[in-house]
Amino acid sequence: MKMNSFRAFVITLIVIMTFLGTFVAGMILGQVTQQLKAFPYSYIKKASTLYVKWHRDDYGPWSIGIFTGPTPFALTDPKSVKNPVLTGEDVDDIDAEFVADPFIVLENDQYYMFFEVLNRDTSRGVIGYAKSRDGKQWDYQGIILEEDFHLSYPYTFKWENDHYMIPESHNDFSVRLYKATNFPDKFEYVETLLSGHPYTDPSIFRHQDKWWLFASNPENNALNLYFSNDLEKGWKPHPMNPIVKKNNHISRPGGRVFVYDDRIYRLTQDDGPRYGIQVFALEITELSETAYQEKLVEKPLVRMTGEGWNATGMHTVDPHKINNKWVSAVDGSKWPE
Repeated sequence: MKMNSFRAFVITLIVIMTFLGTFVAGMILGQVTQQLKAFPYSYIKKASTLYVKWHRDDYGPWSIGIFTGPTPFALTDPKSVKNPVLTGEDVDDIDAEFVADPFIVLENDQYYMFFEVLNRDTSRGVIGYAKSRDGKQWDYQGIILEEDFHLSYPYTFKWENDHYMIPESHNDFSVRLYKATNFPDKFEYVETLLSGHPYTDPSIFRHQDKWWLFASNPENNALNLYFSNDLEKGWKPHPMNPIVKKNNHISRPGGRVFVYDDRIYRLTQDDGPRYGIQVFALEITELSETAYQEKLVEKPLVRMTGEGWNATGMHTVDPHKINNKWVSAVDGSKWPE
């Protein structure tokens, strides 16, 4: 009996030591492989890239287009624009898998567009920009913002003659404010507005001398609202949070909050049954520090078309009224190649 117990103890010890030895050896081999890019680094990288591609989505890469219309609710793909106006192939300073999440700034009759660029080597988003004289033909300029964590959704806005940007940084569990020190190609970190949660697609706007900000979660099934009297500090959660819960059709922001006919609308991407199908607008009918109400505009602003560059998804809309018509940057994804 004692011999059997001892034998079992020895076998268990051998198994544990073998496991630990294999684990440590694997860690060392992994570090050497990564740092020196030694064998089998290239094969592991290819396998990893394929896994990410197969599991990220069931559609191909995102690209950016321009839609126009008489109202923000009648946007179409115009014949005067050759969409998409920007793709990952236009990016020439890094190996880009795709471009997405566009936001436009019109300054001194010059159009600027800021957007996510997914770096294929790191699978991490950075922020790039392009410019245009007419809003139809765009020239890629370069990467302007990069951190040690993923950045996307560069919500850009102007306040008191300064340009600001709040990109999504949910991997950093923060909402970070950046300010242009040399517009358009240099933005510097100013302040962390919110922290402690993986905030997705933060969308800011100003109403009645107060700042308001929407943010969702990585599950895309809840939406929270925050407010402050000061852009850089004093942000508080709304007492009705989450203002949307358990609804992945209208939880995740899908572009700039805008005003039309003196009514405020927020945009939301439809993530059910899968990510980024179309973009809806919701009219904000009541907004205060204690109350919030909204109603859905039934027809989506944009939606996947089933063919071409936006066949399988559209999830960002940035509408602007320019010269008596509405111009919007949009993005779309296509079938895998």
